[in-house]
Amino acid sequence: GPNIKILNNGSTATFALDRTSGSGLASWNKYNYGFFSAAIKLPAGLTSGVVVAFYLSNADMYPHSHDEIDIELLGNDKRIDWVLQTNVYANGVSTGREEKFYFWFNPTLQHHYYSILWNSHHIVFLVDNIPVREFPNNGKFSAAYPSKPMSLYVTIWDGSQWATHGGKYPVNYKYAPFVTSLTDVEMVGCIVNPKQPNSSSSSASVSSIDPVEGPDFVKLSNQQMSAMVWARRKLMFYSYCKDTSRFKVFPAECK
Repeated sequence: GPNIKILNNGSTATFALDRTSGSGLASWNKYNYGFFSAAIKLPAGLTSGVVVAFYLSNADMYPHSHDEIDIELLGNDKRIDWVLQTNVYANGVSTGREEKFYFWFNPTLQHHYYSILWNSHHIVFLVDNIPVREFPNNGKFSAAYPSKPMSLYVTIWDGSQWATHGGKYPVNYKYAPFVTSLTDVEMVGCIVNPKQPNSSSSSASVSSIDPVEGPDFVKLSNQQMSAMVWARRKLMFYSYCKDTSRFKVFPAECK
């Protein structure tokens, strides 16, 4: 659509939200586990209600039992800066597992890296290579662990109903178009052909070893662990595991 522009020989894309529509891109392939990363520069100015999402989903294939792993970037309203929200859904379970973070930089000034690592051991959300959240697959919630092939999506859209302060500040189209820039997209993993569910081939120039199953991907290093502790102590301001108003009984993994 007119809201998407491909630049620099295809290495960079910009996509816009305006009064008529949002916009976005989807990966050609589906992946079963992988590492997904992109450098994103968020729109500056008053962006309340604007959502930029970098996420994996298979809702197109499994409308009633879909999996999803989300990084959602929620616009600012002058007083509150951009917010990073992470979320995990599996098997169509409607309970979101949201955690929200403030940034330690201004995400509108230049491109920053947003990454998702997803394998049979854990899901890790990273910002500029700093892990902000780990969702281990340790059996407590195997039914809530995404395990079906997913596509990667990057979108910008109007989240007025909920995004900024629970919908208090909707999108103000006086400031449109809201343009986000995307570059340096990396997708490495097991490519799945939906017509042959058991076929799987590794993409890119990787060795025959599954690129996200090596020892480095099983658990976080000590350095990554301490970076994550810092990020969560300093920057996380909401976790579903601490939301007493929402849960009478907390999900199993919150213990």
